[in-house]
Amino acid sequence: MAFTRATGKHRRPSRSARTTRNIAGIAGLAATGVVASVSSPAMAATSGAAHDTGLQRAVVLGDEVAERVQAQADAQQAVAETAEAKAKAEADAVKQAQAAKAAADKRHDAEVRAAREEERKRLNAFVAPITGSYVSTAYKASSGLWSSGTHTGIDFHAATGTTVHAVGAGTVVEAGWGGAYGNNIVIKMNDGTYTQYGHLSQIGVSVGQQVMPNQQIALSGATGNVTGPHLHFEARTGPDYGSDIDPIAYLRAHGVNV
Repeated sequence: MAFTRATGKHRRPSRSARTTRNIAGIAGLAATGVVASVSSPAMAATSGAAHDTGLQRAVVLGDEVAERVQAQADAQQAVAETAEAKAKAEADAVKQAQAAKAAADKRHDAEVRAAREEERKRLNAFVAPITGSYVSTAYKASSGLWSSGTHTGIDFHAATGTTVHAVGAGTVVEAGWGGAYGNNIVIKMNDGTYTQYGHLSQIGVSVGQQVMPNQQIALSGATGNVTGPHLHFEARTGPDYGSDIDPIAYLRAHGVNV
């Protein structure tokens, strides 16, 4: 009678069962993305077709995903670097524009100050009333020709029709006939003093007009109480006769060499 051994829990599984379990385990590893080294007689005995497993496909897919992620990261970094470079360039451009504007404003301010200084000098400049002439009769000279007995101004040698200039900047307060002065002009200067130009043959300004230094205001002549053509010039503290001051000292005090 043949002896039959009972199957118990310690009975070794058949080869076909072990092979089935190994294949299932590898498939499970492939599904979870875990790479492991499995060595067993069953795996060694399988054919070449058995190596085309889900594990290999998962590894390849993982590499592709990693490459795509890296490429995306590189692209994002390139975009960030480009944006940073653009922002830096814009900031530099703003700084350069601000620096250029500041320099231009500084130049403009300097030019304005220089122009104002030139205008101030021009307005404060004084000239002789007759260019290239000389004093033919001095201040306070005595003669019966004048009602006061002395000369209240100075006479500049000038032929009839010689250009007469305003000695400085001011406003015309009188322009017309002045009795013994003939045709005359009185100008209130910007410093508050007055100048008078007498015996004119022609008047070229009107009351209220603003005049500048060296501006032509009249032509010399021989009108009024005169013995010949010349320009009578007076400097005064007020607009009326009798407020005269030394014209030579007045002009020299304003830089005119007479």
